[in-house]
Amino acid sequence: MIQLNNITKVYKTKNGEFTAVNDVNLSINKGEIFGIIGYSGAGKSTMIRLLNGLEKPTTGSVIVNGEDIAVISGSKLRAARQKISMIFQHFNLLWSRTVEENIAFPLEIAGIPKGERAKRVDELIELVGLSGRGKAYPSQLSGGQKQRVGIARALANNPEVLLCDEATSALDPETTESILELLLDINKRLGLTIVLITHEMHVIRKICHRVAVMEAGKVVEQGAVLSVFQSPQAEITKKFVSQISDSNETKESIEQILSNYPTGKIVRLTFIGQKTEQPIMSQLIKQFNVEVNIVHGTISHTTSGPYGTLIVQIDGEKENVEAALNMLAQHEIQTEVIEHA
Repeated sequence: MIQLNNITKVYKTKNGEFTAVNDVNLSINKGEIFGIIGYSGAGKSTMIRLLNGLEKPTTGSVIVNGEDIAVISGSKLRAARQKISMIFQHFNLLWSRTVEENIAFPLEIAGIPKGERAKRVDELIELVGLSGRGKAYPSQLSGGQKQRVGIARALANNPEVLLCDEATSALDPETTESILELLLDINKRLGLTIVLITHEMHVIRKICHRVAVMEAGKVVEQGAVLSVFQSPQAEITKKFVSQISDSNETKESIEQILSNYPTGKIVRLTFIGQKTEQPIMSQLIKQFNVEVNIVHGTISHTTSGPYGTLIVQIDGEKENVEAALNMLAQHEIQTEVIEHA
């Protein structure tokens, strides 16, 4: 569906040249939700502008549905853009228009007859959960409702690709969850390819199938979300993953258990899929005659299955502790000794 080949984007500034995107290669499959994550200045916003043709790459090709967005212009570019819609962090609604009129706007531009427009608007209002709010103005809506209008408007022309530029970062956590659920539902119902730009790892975890991590214009890591969570390679990826798996409570608990127990090892265990439901700890205690104290544990859910982390203190005879750690490895549970007591 989308193929980025050796994409580089260089801006000329009064202080010299600035490389916003540096030799990026990405492949995004039809019907998947693909996340691009990075902090400010990573190049992710430039990436999304390259995908819809608002920016042209300095080098490389941007293939969307068989068309190289980087080289076409005029009517061909406008036609290609009709299949690529976008939703924004701050909604970008027309404040003098009602919900219905905002959603109908791209249909007006496309020259769709009035009766057909009205029917399509009604369908979209129901799809995004805004029944009864069609006559309201943006000023009368909550943040989540405004973003639902933005999503409905983006879907008006039946696009094949939906670009989401920090679409939830202006919303509170509860509203963020509802918008992510809506995007997931739309993806499943319509088979829409969604590219989601964010700096929040919980957004990636919630709905994305695969993710690319950007830093200083480069893609430093990419892969299936579960794989990236289980075995982050780049330091920046580890930092993002730790936003979810770590907390101050965890660090305090580790310090507390270290002070309370003079022997043993503190170990972080990572479980994925069905392994999160297996009674591994009880097997460990019975088989190796070790004591296991749970310091901290979380289970998160991704589109590909559950992902869990457990921090434990394992104590006992040295050879028993080592045997227990070996057994965990044999069960394909990622084991990291994070501190020696």
